[in-house]
Amino acid sequence: MRKLTLGRSDLTVSQYCLGTMTYGSQTDEDDAHRQMDMAWEAGINFLDAAEMYPVNPVTLETAGRTEEIIGRWLASRKPQGAVVATKITGEGSSAVPGGVPISGERMRAAVDASLARLQSDCIDIYQLHWPNRGSYHFRKSWGFDPSGQNRADTVAHMREILTVAQDLVRAGKIRHIALSNESAWGTAMWLRLAEEEGLPRVLTLQNEYSLLCRYFDLDMAELCVNEDIPLLAYTPLAAGLLTGKYAGNVTPDGSRRSRNGDLGGRITGRVFEAVSGYMAIANEYNIDPVHMAINWTTTRPATTLPIIGATTSEQLAHLLKGVDVAITPEIRAAIDQMNRAMPMVF
Repeated sequence: MRKLTLGRSDLTVSQYCLGTMTYGSQTDEDDAHRQMDMAWEAGINFLDAAEMYPVNPVTLETAGRTEEIIGRWLASRKPQGAVVATKITGEGSSAVPGGVPISGERMRAAVDASLARLQSDCIDIYQLHWPNRGSYHFRKSWGFDPSGQNRADTVAHMREILTVAQDLVRAGKIRHIALSNESAWGTAMWLRLAEEEGLPRVLTLQNEYSLLCRYFDLDMAELCVNEDIPLLAYTPLAAGLLTGKYAGNVTPDGSRRSRNGDLGGRITGRVFEAVSGYMAIANEYNIDPVHMAINWTTTRPATTLPIIGATTSEQLAHLLKGVDVAITPEIRAAIDQMNRAMPMVF
């Protein structure tokens, strides 16, 4: 497994990051521990979680269960060199009493709660799950309207969070602050405040990115290249669409779609046509479509680390078989042509 240094930090992580959002719901604890063992043996030392996990569904009663499962694995295995990222939940989440927004006070409490569940002294990367001001992610791009945002309030909030992050870093509770579901303007403003006021610099950005979801490719990619911000690409298989298992608009038993019928808004009028196109490319070049979709993300201009997640250890075993599969220039050209023909399908 290829290793790389994250941005301007001293953290060395695997190219693949293991996602854990089904641990405690669709994935029971025994299989979750089996998956983490498998990933570790394959050279993956990077785990991603969130205080609101597991998902499908997200509930107040189950929030934190994923971190608890990871914590018991860390305590029993004591893996040297493991890098753990987790997140504070954004405004409106059913995983937080009252769905309150992110604030400095809540962040201090959330960090302590995550540390206790993870049975750890320090969180390597602490991410803001989504911005208080709102986001065009989660299928909100079609009606995105930033005109109601208050710049002064946003900047004051960012300064508060970075100041608290500085305190948490000094206390040894977190190593780095990071972002998720952010925009180019938002990321640039976080960076500007950090530079001007000597506050912690955001280390990574975690946004959705796949063959079917390529919002990142323009302004965000330019920003991340120039500012050394690696992308942690979540849902690189487009919630399972790029495996082909939903082709023909079917819903396999036990799949994510059996719990979330439209896959978070990803089932649209054009999506299966696009999926068919990518399946055809994989067939033409004799490459597994799962391996093609995941490894394509690692070929992009901006440093990109795919977050791979599996409901079962059998699915993870299949993902791991593709670690060394190469994306040839011919495959990349075919993918580019397909994107021009069927862009922004959800």
